[in-house]
Amino acid sequence: MQGQLDLQEIRNQLDQVDSRLVELFEERMKLCGEVAEYKQKTGKAIFDPEREKQKRFAVRSLAKTPFNEIAVDEMFAQLMTISRRYQYQQLGSAAGGVSTDFRLVENLPTAGVRVVYQGVEGAYSHEAARKFFGHQVNAYHVPTWEEAMEAVALGQAAYAVLPIENSSAGAIIDNYDLLLKYDNYIVGETEIVVNHALLGLPQASLSDIQTVYSHPQGLIQCQEFLSGHRDWKQVSLENTAIAAKQVAQEQDVTQAAIASETAGELYGLVPLARAVNHNRMNTTRFIVLAKEPVYRLDAKKVSICFEAPHISGSLYNMLGHFIYNHVNLVMIQSRPIFERNWEYRFFVDIEGTLHDGRVKNALLGIQHEAVNLRILGSY
Repeated sequence: MQGQLDLQEIRNQLDQVDSRLVELFEERMKLCGEVAEYKQKTGKAIFDPEREKQKRFAVRSLAKTPFNEIAVDEMFAQLMTISRRYQYQQLGSAAGGVSTDFRLVENLPTAGVRVVYQGVEGAYSHEAARKFFGHQVNAYHVPTWEEAMEAVALGQAAYAVLPIENSSAGAIIDNYDLLLKYDNYIVGETEIVVNHALLGLPQASLSDIQTVYSHPQGLIQCQEFLSGHRDWKQVSLENTAIAAKQVAQEQDVTQAAIASETAGELYGLVPLARAVNHNRMNTTRFIVLAKEPVYRLDAKKVSICFEAPHISGSLYNMLGHFIYNHVNLVMIQSRPIFERNWEYRFFVDIEGTLHDGRVKNALLGIQHEAVNLRILGSY
């Protein structure tokens, strides 16, 4: 019983200490606000890594034990991170947040425009273009994703439709790299439920098949089915519809394609097996890209890319800007920086829009602390 009373007394004392800590914290944040005001007037950078390094070294020396030295260092690292985010918020409120070239539009211009996609007619990209722009869309195809991006960059097409991720096979990494190579912007997205079939010639049967063609993602998405036919040779092509077209052209009963039944109908093939992808909810997300940085008022998502400083905790600090500003992160994807071994850039999707104050404050903080920041689109 005495021990319980002692514990309660200790807790009471802890409550008193915590109350004083909150008072001191609020006093510190008030001073940080004054620092932000001074930096705004003088143009001085909010993030001063050398100053933070000196400060953390100084407070460590005040601790009485080795454990407390580490704990105090960690506590002040967090305090200074919070201080920076508060200062970015103050700066953003005064300056209107991160500055961009994006222009708000009521609707995307779609009348009479040309839309480019990779593959051939009947490809899932073609289906995505028709879903986003309507079945009467003036769409044409090119052999590669890069040619589609290039067509928009050169003004040969108003929009390009590219797959960016699949719910089963993951990110389509080549297209993430193309987002940085070309100055195009994401202005929309759409999703297509992928329902693969094994397509063959009308006179073929399942027992005839020796070779299967498809896009690499298509083969991955159907591995459960294909593992039951280990004697089949699997060949990757640029597109699932191209695979169907090749089987139709070669007229070889030993060949089959993994593609949509729509592609099969287009090229005169029949399903030898239906729904061969193991995930029946398999969905591919497609992005729509344009040359101009525009976004609609009803945009719900922002896509960005940034490189974090190659130091411990830098990615944590970047992502902390979203937490502090109550911005929900819905996707993060890393890609290696080719010219720097073992360093990475990060692609991030967040909920919100570019005229949302919380988003603008979060992006302002990342802009100041990242090696670089590129806003890929709001849609």
